[in-house]
Amino acid sequence: MLKQQQTIKQAITFAGTGIHTGNKVTMTWKPAPVDHGIKFVRVDLDSRPVIEPHISHVGDTTRWTTISNNNAVIHTVEHVLAALTSSGIDNLLIELDGNEPPVGDGSAKPFVEMIKAAGIQPQEGKREVFQPQEIIHVEVGESFAIILPSDQLRVSCTIHFGKPGLDAQYLSLAIDPETFATQIAGARTFAFYEEIQFLMDKGLIKGGSLENSVLIRGNTLLATEPLRYRDEFVRHKILDILGDLTLLGCPLAAHIVVVRPGHGLNAEITKALAKLLEHSQPAPVAFTPPMPLETPVGAAMDIMTLLNVMPHRYPFLMIDRILKIEGEQKIIGLKNVSVNEPYFQGHFPGHPIMPGVLQLEAMAQVAGILMLRSGENAGKVAYFMSANNVKWRKPVRPGDQLIIEIEMGRSRGKIAKATGVCKVAGEVVSEAEVMFSIMDR
Repeated sequence: MLKQQQTIKQAITFAGTGIHTGNKVTMTWKPAPVDHGIKFVRVDLDSRPVIEPHISHVGDTTRWTTISNNNAVIHTVEHVLAALTSSGIDNLLIELDGNEPPVGDGSAKPFVEMIKAAGIQPQEGKREVFQPQEIIHVEVGESFAIILPSDQLRVSCTIHFGKPGLDAQYLSLAIDPETFATQIAGARTFAFYEEIQFLMDKGLIKGGSLENSVLIRGNTLLATEPLRYRDEFVRHKILDILGDLTLLGCPLAAHIVVVRPGHGLNAEITKALAKLLEHSQPAPVAFTPPMPLETPVGAAMDIMTLLNVMPHRYPFLMIDRILKIEGEQKIIGLKNVSVNEPYFQGHFPGHPIMPGVLQLEAMAQVAGILMLRSGENAGKVAYFMSANNVKWRKPVRPGDQLIIEIEMGRSRGKIAKATGVCKVAGEVVSEAEVMFSIMDR
């Protein structure tokens, strides 16, 4: 599997109609930095809400996979996501001026062609592949799946609808960009003739046609072109599975064995994997108490503003001022280190030095302000999960002014990362990478 993260070299646009909503929509892909992940933006809404394709944001899975953020919804994301992740794209911003990506020809082929046209840009960031070591079993009605340990992503799929003229189909493939492009991407969506009225009554397939789907009527297949593969239907089911697995939030190495899949079963598979992924992380410890529901969004905060925002109080408030906030990614805080700090009474009183763990706590508090001050995380609580690459380079003494610089990394659902650096007089005195989990109160 790929070891480095990737994005696209240049922006590219594709316009068309949503298969279920029937809405006209323009979709634009833009390159994104390391650890950004794949994210959607509804540019047609005033607030331009960002929606992350994660299992925690999944809504309806009846005939499509829907994701949402508060009242902002995007339907039928599975084909686009399958093309991106199976082609090795980790970081991308997807702008939509509607609530459903264009269907194209009903397959993922147009999106693979978009990737080729835009070009692939390797990035410095390392890909973190989740490789479960446990066997997982999932059942939904008559559908079921088994997830087996593997050093690569493989999908083995069996479909059987019990209808005359449509035999059972089975296919097992190891998934890589070349295999996806040649064996899976071109498989089109399909429907049974007797389902059409039901789907229309549900307000679906408003944009469906024989140009973007295959209609099965008894022994007859209706479409504008013949089958692209003898077993095109099972290949399209694998396409859907790959798109829905993207909602795990990270690349996966496992063998997915599935019988009679659908979006509902696919969601349960992803939920089971997400639960295992969460349990594979270090056990959380308290990071910071919940933030108020409404917090300032300005470029700086003085101590009076901080007291209205932060739940901490003496002697555990490690921030005196926020100097600068840059969007949702960067924040800079300040801590005046006074000789009157209570920890100096017992921490080398003859040679006072600020404890390194309190510098780490200062990083955590500054990061907490950025993560919890607004949006969907407001009013929630963050728990420390791990601290990696912690380094204390120089002592911090009374009279020093500690500058805390935080840059947020990639968020995966409720898991977030941040890189922190503490400086005195422009020199780095400590640094760390922290991971924490965002939870409801």
